[in-house]
Amino acid sequence: MTTAAAIGQPLSRVDGRPKVTGAARYSAEIPIPGMTYACLVGSRIASGRVTGIETESALAEEGVIAVLTHRNLPRVAEQPPLIPSLAGTAAPGQTFFPMQDDTVHYAGQHIALVIADTWERAQHAASLLRVSYEETAPLTTLNQGRGDAYVPERIFGGWLPGRIERGDVEAGLAQADVRVEATFTYAANNHNPIEPACTTAEWQGDELVLYDSTQGVNATQITVARQLGIPLSKIRVISHFVGGSFGSKAMIHDHAALAAMAAREVGRPVKLSLTREQMFTSVGHREEQEQQIVLGATREGRLTGIRHLKLSPTSHFDDWAEPSIGVSSEIYACPNFQGVYRIFRANTMTPTFMRAPGEASGMFALECAMDELAHELGVEPIELRLRNYTDVSPMTGNPWSSSGLRECYQRGAARFGWEGRDPRPGMRRDGNWLIGTGMASAGYPVAPPANPQRARARFYADGTAVVQAATPDFGTGVATVMTQVAADGLGMAVDRCRFENGDTDLPNIAAAVGSAGAGMISAAVHSAATALRNQLIAKAVADPNGPLYGANPVDVVVQDGVMTAGTASESYVELLQRNFQPDAEASGAWKPPGGDSEYAMMTFGAQFAEVAVDPELGLVRVRRMTGAFAPGRILNPKTARSQLMGGMIWGLGQALLEANHTDPRTGRWANTSLGEYLVAVNADAPDVDVELIEVEDSVVNPLGVKGVGEVGQVGAAAAIANAVWHATGRRIHKMPITIEDLL
Repeated sequence: MTTAAAIGQPLSRVDGRPKVTGAARYSAEIPIPGMTYACLVGSRIASGRVTGIETESALAEEGVIAVLTHRNLPRVAEQPPLIPSLAGTAAPGQTFFPMQDDTVHYAGQHIALVIADTWERAQHAASLLRVSYEETAPLTTLNQGRGDAYVPERIFGGWLPGRIERGDVEAGLAQADVRVEATFTYAANNHNPIEPACTTAEWQGDELVLYDSTQGVNATQITVARQLGIPLSKIRVISHFVGGSFGSKAMIHDHAALAAMAAREVGRPVKLSLTREQMFTSVGHREEQEQQIVLGATREGRLTGIRHLKLSPTSHFDDWAEPSIGVSSEIYACPNFQGVYRIFRANTMTPTFMRAPGEASGMFALECAMDELAHELGVEPIELRLRNYTDVSPMTGNPWSSSGLRECYQRGAARFGWEGRDPRPGMRRDGNWLIGTGMASAGYPVAPPANPQRARARFYADGTAVVQAATPDFGTGVATVMTQVAADGLGMAVDRCRFENGDTDLPNIAAAVGSAGAGMISAAVHSAATALRNQLIAKAVADPNGPLYGANPVDVVVQDGVMTAGTASESYVELLQRNFQPDAEASGAWKPPGGDSEYAMMTFGAQFAEVAVDPELGLVRVRRMTGAFAPGRILNPKTARSQLMGGMIWGLGQALLEANHTDPRTGRWANTSLGEYLVAVNADAPDVDVELIEVEDSVVNPLGVKGVGEVGQVGAAAAIANAVWHATGRRIHKMPITIEDLL
């Protein structure tokens, strides 16, 4: 055994120094001799076909090496199906690969790739291309596609059913004393991490090295291998530092394979970086959507029926809809539920993951409707939720592996100062500002990957240790937290351990999506570290020349690299040096629980917000937010709070700022820059208070870690919208809430 000292400590980031000094190398910063630069060209129409591309002017420019189009780009060997779990499989962003024919399916679709000896020359040459089109009328908006909508058999890349039902929702709503019905509309959202997507490709003979900004190096490796038709052993993917993702780098979009194909064509390394504008058209988005919700309840506030319907556009190729109905079907005790997704084919690329995909949008509808129901019944909002609290999954009847939701309500409310709140809207003022408060529940499913996760640990005779796993760190602090897990598993000080990651040459880890990263990576690292510790203990007690010879291994305690049993002790270093052994190594693996688990798994929380609304100008200012969350065991409270705070601020942006729309005439996005696509900045950020509630969970993984990456956003927008109603008396059933909605 070890005496845990590192897990649970607020350790500062181990990668902080290289990041702030500029020593950290991102995928666009890899210096390779002979580098060339690729510039993508996107279609200016949303529907039709390319009838001609004049490339001679571009090719005549100094430094231009090649122009690739559908006429000369090699065919892909295979475009794999969507696999959202990323569990050791290919994970393309969509089942369509561009530049294989002349058909245009959406605006911004990649139609040409210009390669030159500098980025500036590639950009200039790309501007000289003359493209002619045969254009047809696009279809992109809800109103255009509503009549063609259908219920898919599966959504989310085939992972989830298109319809979820239990009980008899018609009967449940018929027996209700009170009903709340509302239709919610949502603008599309786009990804804008600090680092745009980038891939640097280099062929070394018949072997390919990719420096890719990705959430999963193994996902990139497998996807590109299948697209190019080459063995996995011939591809190495490296991603040491990633400048944010939030879902945009979870699926593997076509620029990774295009960079590799371009590098093979020109016989030199190629760097392909997306522009900020291309981030709006090339890496997916959160789709525009409409959700209808009906709640039925008794006079006592017991839910009798919930109907939750969603309408959204998908691409011509894939049945994709973010799972907005998932948590709403699970979080409250209600015997009758119906959830249905309706989608229609549109001139858009396939949407993709975006932080809290589906949970953030679906819980906005449910939690705003719950607030309306509380008002109709005259029941305090938290009390209404407690009356419908459940210890089991309403869908399966299985108990939660852990919950903590009651504690989230109680402790969140206490920290926020919820008690004594006047429920009547429009009663508080601060000068000319109307003041309101609101709350909402939060929930995010725990969905471990299907395949085993692996790590490797090595202890050196100089007293240091290295633990390795392939996973990248895209800003979540995984290198820091896994150093802590490794230190505790080995029984060593943190400053004597190092975590190496972000390389397919290291043991495989599935892409860290769906808040699964901390749980699955820590399980693998813990397994490897404890395997190595047990190996060293076994060696010590079997060594007749050592002080621990003959001791029972279970009685050996390890602290600061020293093994002790009774009065005898010996360090790892002494053991290895005596045996002329420079190092010791062990591998570890964790097999996630299967889908037939007897438990349901979800992370719970509660969100609270206070807003000020100027009734004359329609301005909304969020003054403070409180979130209480129960994510199982907390590996590092500093990085966990940072993650949760980031999610809450994103929820603010979703509620009040972030929106994109397509022009129904052209099918093109109205906003393709951060000058027009609004995100929350420091001036928008309120005081954010995060309460962490540790709950023991022996089911999800060996360390009981459930994850915090997404649940911080879930419920945040609903709490803000409910606070806006409390301030003004006006229910706004859309995101984002704009000035025009309040005037």
